[in-house]
Amino acid sequence: MHPHFQALLSALPTNKLTSWAYELPALLQRWEQKNRHGNTQKWQKLIDKLPDVEAESVLFSESICLENAHINEYEQRVFRGLLQQFKPWRKGPYNIFGVHIDTEWRSDYKWERIAPHISDLQDRKVLDVGCGSGYHMWRMLNEKARFVMGVDPTDLFFYQFLIIKRFLPSYPVYFLPLGVEDLPQSNGFDTVFSMGVFYHRRDPILFLQQLKDQLVSGGELVLETLIVEGDVNTVLVPTDRYAQMGNVWYLPSIDALTLWLNKVGFINVRMVDVSATTVSEQRKTEWIDGQSLSDFLDPDDPSLTIEGYPAPQRATFIANKK
Repeated sequence: MHPHFQALLSALPTNKLTSWAYELPALLQRWEQKNRHGNTQKWQKLIDKLPDVEAESVLFSESICLENAHINEYEQRVFRGLLQQFKPWRKGPYNIFGVHIDTEWRSDYKWERIAPHISDLQDRKVLDVGCGSGYHMWRMLNEKARFVMGVDPTDLFFYQFLIIKRFLPSYPVYFLPLGVEDLPQSNGFDTVFSMGVFYHRRDPILFLQQLKDQLVSGGELVLETLIVEGDVNTVLVPTDRYAQMGNVWYLPSIDALTLWLNKVGFINVRMVDVSATTVSEQRKTEWIDGQSLSDFLDPDDPSLTIEGYPAPQRATFIANKK
């Protein structure tokens, strides 16, 4: 079993996640059997080739930054060459021993919008559903969270996370390359984040229940998603693509999503932020080799997507489990 999974499983009992400790080993073994060939093996070999250096200083702020003043020019070129093999880098930014990874998303913008509204994370167990490469997990740890777990089924994101974790092995941050539907019910996390995932789910009510099933009584959900303007009955269901994304199912209004959260049984539901996604927050860089937001908007009217729908607008909701 991968050493990261072994460390993760060892950390579960001390964090009172016994249901996960019983059920995850079989899930992770199946994942490894499915991924014993192809890209995952290539990515692991690339990680093993990274220079063996120590992070003399670590900064979890605007950029997740690992520093060592003694890195030489050759080692830095090796880092850059290997890190480029993990493109596209979607969420960040990162600075890994002098190599600035200018990710497609300035994820620090989202964190700065959300952070003033969430409960103090000190000594809390935190779950990030749809964590991407883990950028926000390091920001959560910086807020003194006791234990941070990320879940995302995208294999590339898991190996991007392992690059950082390689140099910070003792930090209590872990990653499961699984979907939320695979997770045993834990009722064990003080805070559950889900940011940029809700609109990708075919069954939004089931998804909200799955998030709720991971929270302790009184725990806090932080949900960030695309929304549209309208009343309690307004839900946009794209006929094909939305902003060139083919896996967008439901964009509710603020009132509609508030109703859904209440119907699932959340309490103290409040919307704390609404922000339009801008081309300074999501843009093409040398680290993605592809299109980005400016390509997905109507060139004659950037208030619309290229398909004619309202341009991306995101809202953050906070709610509690009874």
